[in-house]
Amino acid sequence: MKKLKIDIVSDVMCPWCIIGYKNLETALAQLSDEFTAQISWKPFELNPDMPVAGQDLNEHLAQKYGLTEQQGDENRQRILEMGEQAGFDFNFDGKRIMINSFDLHRLLTWAASEGKQTELKLAFFKAHFTDLVYLNEQDTLLDVVASVGLDRARAKQILDSGEYFQDVRSEQNTLQQMGITSVPTFIINDQFALTGGQPSDAFVQAFKQIAEQEAQQQ
Repeated sequence: MKKLKIDIVSDVMCPWCIIGYKNLETALAQLSDEFTAQISWKPFELNPDMPVAGQDLNEHLAQKYGLTEQQGDENRQRILEMGEQAGFDFNFDGKRIMINSFDLHRLLTWAASEGKQTELKLAFFKAHFTDLVYLNEQDTLLDVVASVGLDRARAKQILDSGEYFQDVRSEQNTLQQMGITSVPTFIINDQFALTGGQPSDAFVQAFKQIAEQEAQQQ
């Protein structure tokens, strides 16, 4: 079995990050006889200057990207379809907001030390994109943390303090120095990168190419 180390640079606020991850899951399932994968999530903030209160998503997209209402509708339809193909449900029916995700990254850094980082990340994606809960409200956020078996009181202690602040900032700085400016970015074995919400076939092809290259280097 060949081992893959996969670091996923991602923001919970990014729909393409969960689409890309679900397609990665599919690829790894197809290649389960050949590869095992160790997955970790790295922090990226799409909107580091966003206030804690957040912003209406449609208003945010119009301001940041200049999307018209029609373009926004087309974009949502594409995301819905890509999500369906990947096996993830997006819900665009209610009021959605864009928030600052820094506290989520602090909790995800802690969750890694508890062996539950991917579980928490996926729970955050579902909460934000499917259940339309506001992850900038502490009680709601703590409910999501507790739902994956992490200690609620410990999570509150982290949120109320500066714990993991420097860890997240340090990782963000390292990624910026590596030239990573968009998400998702999948860094494989510390030397290969795939960007965007890639289809599962792209991952399959990449893993096979990587295995061939590494075999040649030995």
